[in-house]
Amino acid sequence: MAFTPQYGGYSPASAATSAAVVDAGLRAYMLRVYNWMASGLVLTGFVAYAIANTGLIELFYHTVRTPHGIAHQATPLALIAMFAPLAFVLVLSLGVNRLSTFAVQALFWAFCVAMGASLTNIFLIYMSDSIVRVFFITAATFAGMSIWGYTTKSDLSRMGSFLMMGLFGIIIAGLVNMFLQSSALQFVMSIVGVVVFTGLTAYDTQRIKADYIQYAYAEGTEGAAKRSVYDALSLYLNFINLFTLLLQLLGQRDE
Repeated sequence: MAFTPQYGGYSPASAATSAAVVDAGLRAYMLRVYNWMASGLVLTGFVAYAIANTGLIELFYHTVRTPHGIAHQATPLALIAMFAPLAFVLVLSLGVNRLSTFAVQALFWAFCVAMGASLTNIFLIYMSDSIVRVFFITAATFAGMSIWGYTTKSDLSRMGSFLMMGLFGIIIAGLVNMFLQSSALQFVMSIVGVVVFTGLTAYDTQRIKADYIQYAYAEGTEGAAKRSVYDALSLYLNFINLFTLLLQLLGQRDE
């Protein structure tokens, strides 16, 4: 690296080379994050579809007749599956500095399996072609917002604060609606949720990019390997939540 006092110590050519190295490393890191996220989504979809279309569904939901028609009653295993992903997220979040790379990766795969089991009921509620259509709408929306978050020069950190407030508001409203069972409130929550998770997709993408540039994770290190899984988990959760909310708004129910 050429030392030149007139440029504050290092030549512009050397600075450009360093920037190119960081940029190449960033692209490789983001590709790894997206690969983890996409692989997790594939596993989740496979598990959900496999359970819904085999005899395993009887372990999660019992078909019962009601005065209003056929209904699917959740079993204790289905309730466990619904809350299991939250437990995995807590373990991963609290153990970020304690878990080994292998443990983090294993927990990520286990989390994706648990999420797949918890999403099995969408195949009981919505038409299959409707699920596929909403999935592609979600993928297009996610890709557009993630690209924007990666390329924009605007600082999205302030937007992130409002989005997190919106997220907590949705969680509180969801807990309240467990008792109210209001379809109007659920509709409003779905719309607000779509806005929140669409924005969080752009925000998290920019945050991941900024963190890489700030901390410069060295390729091949344990820190980079673990960090890529955690970052993939953030994007994965945005995608899943956006998908389920859009499904509530746009999905065609199976009568």
